[in-house]
Amino acid sequence: MTAVALSDDIRERLDAFLELLQLWNRKFNLISRSDTTLAGKKHIADSLQLVPFLTGPERIALDLGSGAGFPGLILAIASGWHFHLIEANRRKAAFLREAARITGASVSIHPLRIEQAKLPPAPIVTARALAPLDRLLALAHPFLTPHGRCLFLKGRSVEKELAAARRNWHMKVTITPSETLVHSVILQISELARAPA
Repeated sequence: MTAVALSDDIRERLDAFLELLQLWNRKFNLISRSDTTLAGKKHIADSLQLVPFLTGPERIALDLGSGAGFPGLILAIASGWHFHLIEANRRKAAFLREAARITGASVSIHPLRIEQAKLPPAPIVTARALAPLDRLLALAHPFLTPHGRCLFLKGRSVEKELAAARRNWHMKVTITPSETLVHSVILQISELARAPA
């Protein structure tokens, strides 16, 4: 799926997740229906790229707009970190609960809008395909510890989004090219602070 080394146990749990995704997707359109198996594998591989970036002693992270579990649930399975998954869509939250049950992922599911969530800050905040970067940083900022980092999977508009976000935010940015999607990157953002008005 990706360059990340996975144990047989983790591969089996990811396979179980993919089977469940295919089953639920027939009714609820969690991801594109064009080819659920291929799409699911692509989304899993994309999510797994973040595993090497999960560092630090606390092993707790927060995923914004978790959808069908990308990247938060996949990272919980692959890394053993505990992820708080915030997902307002009722059906997607129900899927996440069932996926967590069958895979044994260490997650807490919060079925509400991100702005309504009252959770302690985490050292890592993740998101994939959720919002333009400026908006995403506004959502993530309240959930970050003082020395926390954001890990965002972003597409071809990343430079334009960064330029817009820098009008409102001071931040340190590290860009890593995606191994799975052309024109996509992993954004690692730290030292995040609002720019003075």
